[in-house]
Amino acid sequence: VVDDGSANRDVVAPVHQIYASDPRFSFILLANNVGKRKAQIAAIRSSSGDLVLNVDSDTILADDVVTKLVLKMHDPGIGAAMGQLIASNRNQTWLTRLIDMEYWLACNEERAAQARFGAVMCCCGPCAMYRRSALSLLLDQYEAQFFRGKPSDFGEDRHLTILMLKAGFRTEYVPDAIAATVVPHSLRPYLRQQLRWARSTFRDTFLAMRLLPELDGYLTLDVVGQNLGPLLLAISSLAALAQLLIDGSIPWWTGLTIAVMTMVRCSVAALRARELRFIGFSLHTPINIFLLLPLKAYALCTLSNREWLSR
Repeated sequence: VVDDGSANRDVVAPVHQIYASDPRFSFILLANNVGKRKAQIAAIRSSSGDLVLNVDSDTILADDVVTKLVLKMHDPGIGAAMGQLIASNRNQTWLTRLIDMEYWLACNEERAAQARFGAVMCCCGPCAMYRRSALSLLLDQYEAQFFRGKPSDFGEDRHLTILMLKAGFRTEYVPDAIAATVVPHSLRPYLRQQLRWARSTFRDTFLAMRLLPELDGYLTLDVVGQNLGPLLLAISSLAALAQLLIDGSIPWWTGLTIAVMTMVRCSVAALRARELRFIGFSLHTPINIFLLLPLKAYALCTLSNREWLSR
């Protein structure tokens, strides 16, 4: 149990005492607040066992998750494996329903496709298992990640996954290892989360691009497409807006193309998941165009910002 420089040690000390005599627990009291990554590294270096399970504090694992991840890790060539994420508060608001569908698509389209080549590009923090022997080779690099001369604190799951791939280990996805995590229920915290994730993705994409020649050609297409797709969508949206402002004509063809592509994607997802609710994911398109694309542009211009934005 790592206490990352809590200011209220006198309050939590009695809790520590309750478990002090239990051999299953040991406590690490860090003198100062050093952040999630360094606290995580302190725990890894002080613990034992062949496998390390990373779970976020707002995540609840299904009873069989550890068993299923361990079965996947029997292959010594696998350095990390992640489970499938769902929103534990899915029914709270319209946004949590959208995010739950977004997670399903990210896991069962993107990660599942990458796993066919043994190269999941991000084993997500809420539920990921790592091989200790692989971690021991990478912890120094993981701890010393800098961007433009400053320590890089967030995006630890993506960075550690890419380090695994660079070291020659495979990374996998286990779809039946279900982990339920709390997702933002309103736009403000959701956009703050997306801003942090966008900065992390941009930072590590540069590292991933150098890795791609060693991996399957599909993964190059996947990474390039994920970064080029939003750019093309932004350009088409700006071109349509410019047409509307300059000559007053409605760029119906742009809107129609985006609408058709949205419905095709949502229909395919509904068929694959056998759930009609995925048709409702079409609502994510205007959020993407009018909120997430400008936010990603802002993230690209502020890559040196290290704020977590969640305190």
